[in-house]
Amino acid sequence: MSARADTVAAEPPRRAPERRRDAEATRARILRAASAEFARHGYGGARGERIARRARSSERMVYYYFASKEGLYRAVLEAAYEALGAAEQAIVLDDAPPPQALARFCRFVWRWYVEHPEFIGLLAVENQMQARHLRRSPRLDALVGPVVRMLGALLERGVRSGDFRPGIDAGDLYVSIAGLGYFYLSNRHTLSAVLGRDLGDPACLQAHWEAAESMVLRYASARLQSAG
Repeated sequence: MSARADTVAAEPPRRAPERRRDAEATRARILRAASAEFARHGYGGARGERIARRARSSERMVYYYFASKEGLYRAVLEAAYEALGAAEQAIVLDDAPPPQALARFCRFVWRWYVEHPEFIGLLAVENQMQARHLRRSPRLDALVGPVVRMLGALLERGVRSGDFRPGIDAGDLYVSIAGLGYFYLSNRHTLSAVLGRDLGDPACLQAHWEAAESMVLRYASARLQSAG
């Protein structure tokens, strides 16, 4: 075999990683574009041509990677939850006393919502559809289960140290923490109108976080049990 033939034969393996990187980059761009589209226009109003244009791709490629609108939407939901879950699990909670660690966790979740408004939009869309698509995800438990277990471990550590009262359900606490951040942001426009102040103002947001953190810590505190 000639040297040229050897070179030609060796080329495809060298190009394969590049093709994979290109495919991954295209898929990631489509997911980001679709996330913005679904959050803004809802499931029914989202359009493949706008997603493709925003992703610098084509509708053919959108459906090549995700098969259907439903498949794309579910992938967007899963990616959003996975990004939040990965960030939550990266928080170090065992290097501080339990109350401070719980406060750190709360502030992280609330700040994430502020920095990822598309997540708020996606939750609103999926709740309107009664979580129909999310329930069909084969990775449903993996999306939230790990962080609830991590929060449960923190609660157990707090009980052992005497900081937290026993009997707090980690899932219920996570819902409460999420609700204190999500409700404020998802309803800030109507609440700002009826209350007569801009809830999007950083000072108002900071005051809300401080009050919400106090509520969570008081709820978890062992002193609540002794006072009761």
